[in-house]
Amino acid sequence: MRQDINKIKYFLYARKSSESEDRQVASIESQINELKKIAEQEGLEIVEIFQESQSAKAPGRPVFNSMIERIYKNEAQGILCWKLDRLARNPIDGGQISWLLQQGVIKHIQTYGRSYYPTDNVLMMSVEFGMANQFVRDLSVGVKRGLRNKAEKGCYPTHAPVGYLNNRLKLKGEKDIIKDPDRFSFVRKMFDLMLTGNYTPPKILEIATKEWGFRMPNGRPMARSTLYRIFTDPFYYGMFEYPKKSGNWYKGAHEPMITEEEFDRIQILLGKKGKPRPKTHIFAFTGMIRCGECGALVTAEEKIKHQRNGNIYRYIYYHCTKRKNPSCSQQGIKVEDLEAQIIKVLDSLEIPPEFHDWALKWLRIENEKEAIDRNAILASQQKAYDACVKKIDVLIDMRAAGEITEAEFSEKKAALTKEKVRLQELLADTNNRVDKWLDKAEQVFAFARDARKKFETGSLETKKAILSALGSNLILKDKILSIDVENSLIPIIKSAKEVKAIHKRLEPQKTRINKRTLEETYSQSPTLLRW
Repeated sequence: MRQDINKIKYFLYARKSSESEDRQVASIESQINELKKIAEQEGLEIVEIFQESQSAKAPGRPVFNSMIERIYKNEAQGILCWKLDRLARNPIDGGQISWLLQQGVIKHIQTYGRSYYPTDNVLMMSVEFGMANQFVRDLSVGVKRGLRNKAEKGCYPTHAPVGYLNNRLKLKGEKDIIKDPDRFSFVRKMFDLMLTGNYTPPKILEIATKEWGFRMPNGRPMARSTLYRIFTDPFYYGMFEYPKKSGNWYKGAHEPMITEEEFDRIQILLGKKGKPRPKTHIFAFTGMIRCGECGALVTAEEKIKHQRNGNIYRYIYYHCTKRKNPSCSQQGIKVEDLEAQIIKVLDSLEIPPEFHDWALKWLRIENEKEAIDRNAILASQQKAYDACVKKIDVLIDMRAAGEITEAEFSEKKAALTKEKVRLQELLADTNNRVDKWLDKAEQVFAFARDARKKFETGSLETKKAILSALGSNLILKDKILSIDVENSLIPIIKSAKEVKAIHKRLEPQKTRINKRTLEETYSQSPTLLRW
């Protein structure tokens, strides 16, 4: 039985960040005004309003944390917020809210158009929090994909080194690297002095600063470390690594300043072995996993074993780069053993097609119920918006007919325009979320059904994408991979275990299991109904 909401005290929480994922979200002022109206209509007691202008893609929001602490102290038992992604866009904060609601510490969460109670099915909340978290992750993946595509085209996707400039005159996505007309020739002269073998880098720096008057773009003299970085950067002969220390090398489309042979000679003069050599091997999981002992990235390498009988065996090992701690004691793990651990996690997610169909059928029924409420809200908002636009048109006609003064017109138009913008925000925000949680749920169930098979038979890119979607905070320690499973997948793991147990119980019948019988059995399972 749901709590009597009239006996619950509420905190109102409104948040908006300046980042791109929040461009379509109502302003903090609009969120507060609309939520106050809901509180008045429903008779909800607001004891304090919390507002925050900060992204929720990572834990650590001070206002949010303060509100949670006060909820633990029982100063309030409910939360009013625009929608769940205002509370959390990361699995840690989302999991905390879900846990507090399930334990009854939070007795009610009221959003614009939906209520959440401790007795509710938690799958929808998990899906909505997972959707908010995935939105941020997809945004990050999209940016990284764009930068990687730029690198593959030969354009250095970050700040140009000294002697070059980022071309800001071209359109976004087409910007390239060009020569710096004020510094290119001077940097080339620094290389020439170094190639003679008669000058040390400190001496070259002294000549450039005092005799040539060389200055950086900020007007300051060049630092010694910057000169050493110039002399050891393959970018100047036409190659670059992106991201740094990733092992991914690209041929630049920019004009090289020196030749590869000149670069190699300078490395020898500096006492180095030569230029970093581009790696030819591509591995699925590099750049994703960290060492559990020292925190450095885990890399991969191929080892080839030649036997006397002429047989050649190739092995791929993943191991710590030891960049943070050269004495790190962690040993390597064969790729087969690493993939076996990933498959084991995917196996815990795998669901039969029958359950996939039943679960989506149930979710669609729930979505249809919610759609009625959402459509009513949209219709109400659209009606208010149309009325506001009509008032503006009437006002313009009145001014044209001379029925009101310029001052009266300006005052009334400003108020109506502000109202029109507010209603546009509400319409965009409500319309933006219609059916999106159902799409996310379908993606989650499809992932659970197909991920293992695709991982076992897919390409390296497919395996990388599946591991990325499976979870975050990938840690390898003592040859064991630990994964913080994606928040929206946790209910699937719980459900999959129960579904497999149901199928195992029905298997001894030695007959083809009737789909209707299965659906009835699913519907009678308390575990499945809860998740």
